Amino acid sequence: MTVWWAALPVLAIVAVAATMLLRRRRKAGVVTLLAANLAVLVGAALVLLTGPAATAAAPAAAAASDAASSGASGSALIAAAIAVAGSSIGAAIAVAYTGSAALAAMSERPEMFGRAMVVVGLAEGIAIYGLIIAIILIGQA
Repeated sequence: MTVWWAALPVLAIVAVAATMLLRRRRKAGVVTLLAANLAVLVGAALVLLTGPAATAAAPAAAAASDAASSGASGSALIAAAIAVAGSSIGAAIAVAYTGSAALAAMSERPEMFGRAMVVVGLAEGIAIYGLIIAIILIGQA
């Protein structure tokens, strides 16, 4: 894990350099960003393959059952994170559009406040549904 802390300033410098290159020379900036993404992908794969689960000295049967159970719970946690992130982003986009439309309607007719807030609340319910799905997934892991 300390490798990532050491690589973090380098990645920040590469990101700033790529941003500056994107403004001046678009093609060189895109190539720099692709190289940085590839480096992060290779580093993550190395950490995943050489992590503590890969180097544990345990009997074969116990190692197989531990790997299967940690893989299943890890997959459930990743699925829960994707559910929360996706629903939150969707709710943010929905609230942005419905909120601006609600404010425009209320500026012309102030008595529309109740209906407008119901529509915005329904859009916010998308995030709550994602949170409920994440709780169910974590409970089954």
